[in-house]
Amino acid sequence: MASSAKKGAGGSGRIGGILKFLAILVGLLAPVFYVIEQNLESFYIFETDHLHDLSRRAIAAHGNDTRSVVKYITDELSARVSTKSHVNLDEEWMFNNAGGAMGAMYIIHASVTEYLIIFGTAVGTEGHTGRHTADDFFHILQGTQLAYVPGEYEPEVYPQGSMHHLRRGTVKQYKMPESCFALEYARGWIPPMLFFGYADGLTSTMDIPTLWRTTYVTGREIIGNLLKGKF
Repeated sequence: MASSAKKGAGGSGRIGGILKFLAILVGLLAPVFYVIEQNLESFYIFETDHLHDLSRRAIAAHGNDTRSVVKYITDELSARVSTKSHVNLDEEWMFNNAGGAMGAMYIIHASVTEYLIIFGTAVGTEGHTGRHTADDFFHILQGTQLAYVPGEYEPEVYPQGSMHHLRRGTVKQYKMPESCFALEYARGWIPPMLFFGYADGLTSTMDIPTLWRTTYVTGREIIGNLLKGKF
């Protein structure tokens, strides 16, 4: 009995110690995150207006030749002084399952405060956008995206050349009825978004090689950018 009581007390002590450590950690990090949150704009290297203009110019130059549209975009970003050292030019395509939708992505840039990817599918998909800690700008390069919010009776329609802005903290249903590809840019807190990106892979598809590839490329880009001073 005494032994059991000691074990119980020891277990409670360990839990209490962990909770105390977490409370101290939160107390130390909260002011840091607050200060960063108030100055997020200073960490961004991509400009929403430029990306929209760049997408439209790429479409004007190459139409529905999406491979050439993507190359036009990455060529300009890799030549721009503010972004050239933070752009991944290796088209490392991988599947992405999130919110019930399935497509593929090529990570152009990933850091703590921004990501820029090409996302899409040649066969169509539909799902939940997720409720994120970053603003998401979806520049349609080819095809059409539909979106829906509760209470509306008509879909939002985003054709080639348009931009769909999913505001931070909001959520929609979305659909790519057929082939559709987009330049997707997110700015805000990127790491919390990864949980949404991994959920389907861990609970449904169990596609471990894709999860590993996603982890490796994303981690490599985020850490690489941190080492270059890009938060």
